[in-house]
Amino acid sequence: MTNHLELLNELQQLDKAPSLERLRAAQKRRTQQLKRWAIYEKEMQNRKRKTDRRRGNGNHGNAAEIRKRVSFAANVALLEASARNDLQEVRYLLKYSVSPDLCNEDGLTAMHQCCIDNYEEMVQVLLSRGASVNAQDNELWTPLHAAATCGHTGLVRILIQHGADLLAVNSDGNMPYDLCEDDPTLDIIETAMANRGITQDMINETRAAAERRMTKDIQNLLHDGKDINQPDSQGATLLHIAAANGYMEAVELLLEGGALMNLIDSDGWQPLHAAACWGQLHVAELLVSHGASLNAKTYMEETPIDLCEDEDFRNHLLDLKHKHDVIMKSQLQHKTSLCRRTSSAGSRGKGDHVDKPFYA
Repeated sequence: MTNHLELLNELQQLDKAPSLERLRAAQKRRTQQLKRWAIYEKEMQNRKRKTDRRRGNGNHGNAAEIRKRVSFAANVALLEASARNDLQEVRYLLKYSVSPDLCNEDGLTAMHQCCIDNYEEMVQVLLSRGASVNAQDNELWTPLHAAATCGHTGLVRILIQHGADLLAVNSDGNMPYDLCEDDPTLDIIETAMANRGITQDMINETRAAAERRMTKDIQNLLHDGKDINQPDSQGATLLHIAAANGYMEAVELLLEGGALMNLIDSDGWQPLHAAACWGQLHVAELLVSHGASLNAKTYMEETPIDLCEDEDFRNHLLDLKHKHDVIMKSQLQHKTSLCRRTSSAGSRGKGDHVDKPFYA
């Protein structure tokens, strides 16, 4: 079994890894967890049988109590059975009116999980029982987002055939085709987009709609005197979200409304880290011009520059940092020189007053 230190080391290594690699690592961990659970469950069943045998046949009065089984919430049962790819159990649950769209605390449905694990037959079963092909988790990922980023071409085709939204935008501002890391998956989605008559103008309009909604919400919050620095469950503020998505108008509105740039989320990220990580150059420049620090570090000791994946963007931020450092150094030198002159003038004035002869 992997110990705690090994898990921490693996998390640090995966922190900068591509999405597909992180998902595959998660799948591997999930498989290991299920295997350990199966072993544990078998051991517990063996212990129970031994205990029952020791009690003997004279314990008939407690037979009902012995037969009692632990029960789980419907969403837990459905997600667990789906994760095991247990078709029989899932069909049984759905037959007895368990909703196929039940989700966990992260908004993850059985459809999402099966699209990550590449369970095509299970997805077909869920869809046949009315599962939503466009279900969104807490970060607005749809099953198509999951299948696309994992490169599961068979599932991508199935989801598209069932009307998956090709223009669905997640909380990071990505559509399914943005997340494709292999050409075959991208070809399938782009072909479907062409067949549906989706144009670049439609894509741009859909992306812009999310920013317009956010800008409108911010305006309402400011009008009502609400706190625009209120963090969400992950510690992210509206400025974190707007910066990550490159929503310039929203960022400008937040800064004018008093949004704080040094607040950190659960990973120790400031809004500038988010802008740098997601390649939002103009937002990064705006934040720096308002005083955001390029030296700020996350809990992993990463500066905004460290999080840049694009080399040109990184070089631009390095140039910004150099110019900022020169300006700060010049201001410091000017301030020091001014303090010296003031101190010197004050000393001479004081000495003249003391030593100057007084004439009546």
